[in-house]
Amino acid sequence: MLKIIEGFMQLSKYIILFCLSLVFVNCKDSNTSKQTGLNIKIKGKSLLLGDTLSLSIENPKKLNIGNITYKLDGESIENNTILNTTLGEKVITAVVTYDDNTENLSKTVKLFNNVIPKIYNYEIINTYPHDITSYTQGLEFYNGELFESTGQRKESKLRKVNFKTGEVLKNINLDDAYFGEGLTILNDKIYQLTWQANRGFVYDVNSFEKLSTFNYGKSKEGWGICNDNKTLYKSDGTEKIWFIDPENLTENGHIEVYTEKGKIPSLNELEWIDGKIYANIYQRNGVVIINPKTGGVEGVIDFKPLRKLVKQHTDLDVLNGIAYHPERKTIFVTGKNWDKLFEVKIIQQ
Repeated sequence: MLKIIEGFMQLSKYIILFCLSLVFVNCKDSNTSKQTGLNIKIKGKSLLLGDTLSLSIENPKKLNIGNITYKLDGESIENNTILNTTLGEKVITAVVTYDDNTENLSKTVKLFNNVIPKIYNYEIINTYPHDITSYTQGLEFYNGELFESTGQRKESKLRKVNFKTGEVLKNINLDDAYFGEGLTILNDKIYQLTWQANRGFVYDVNSFEKLSTFNYGKSKEGWGICNDNKTLYKSDGTEKIWFIDPENLTENGHIEVYTEKGKIPSLNELEWIDGKIYANIYQRNGVVIINPKTGGVEGVIDFKPLRKLVKQHTDLDVLNGIAYHPERKTIFVTGKNWDKLFEVKIIQQ
């Protein structure tokens, strides 16, 4: 019989989001002129995606201003432009000319999402055995086979697993110096992250032969990783998801993950599902559904009740591990040192 786990259906959307997000002050003055008092002013108390950005210059000394030009994150904009960009911290700059003088002003603002995330539930379709000693960090299906990356120093592994039986079909151990993190697979190559060593590995998916290594850029740490068949998306334990070119393995920018209230920190394991990024929130036993173009959170799934369905033991840790099976149209989830792997379908409340 299909079993529907209701989770916390009685909780309001805002209570669930409070558990997952933090609210931050919208903007701050970072370069108000001490000499002239010139300052960038923004209409409204907060900025949402799709808002019109109405700017003006506070001019307490009534200077004879001749010209003003604005930029948003280094790109020229007109006043009253519509904010259709990525979310998160943005820097607005203004070059103000008056008489024969020029003032350079800047202000840091935060751009929030313009929708309240939908709340999703789940239905357990099947339950399978999972190695209780696996500190699961990454989980992904490729050509119908399940691959797993595990963590902990001197215990980190890369594996191919029979998801129905839990049998380990192929295994290699990482060097003791590395703490394994997420993995993703693209064009017969496995990309595996490590945590604080600033290094990732590339393997042949069939032989597990290590093909190359790569270093991180500005992202510093390795947490989760997924791909859309063209680009690798990497989390680093903050609200940021970084874009990595799979050919030269360099970072090419990032998005910041925000709700309509604030940023979502501690992004961990990632999975690409039907054009969206599903991200596990470390220590929250929840998953957010992210628009990869903006960073906006469009949905929230509370998987906390699953933890009560696995063996309770001293090494039991949080939910971690999301794998989409495209043929079955289901999601597989597990956790760190869980003895079960759950196959679920997502249901909107």
